[in-house]
Amino acid sequence: PVRKKSRTFYSAEQLEELEKMFQEDHYPDNEKRREIAAVVGVTPQRIMVWFQNRRAKWRKSEKLCVKGNKKYPTSSA
Repeated sequence: PVRKKSRTFYSAEQLEELEKMFQEDHYPDNEKRREIAAVVGVTPQRIMVWFQNRRAKWRKSEKLCVKGNKKYPTSSA
């Protein structure tokens, strides 16, 4: 039987570091992921998944922001 991976829980410090890295680069390469993993203390695979999920969250918020701006257009009169 295939075993599901257990959920990774991040501390506030780890999340702060990950968010800081996300602001710098939304698509870190393999080497950068290894560096981040060493700093944060998880595997590069977990870093890859965290960035995938964070990009999805970012795209969703961007989409909602654009939708919100279209719903209430600002008039420049």
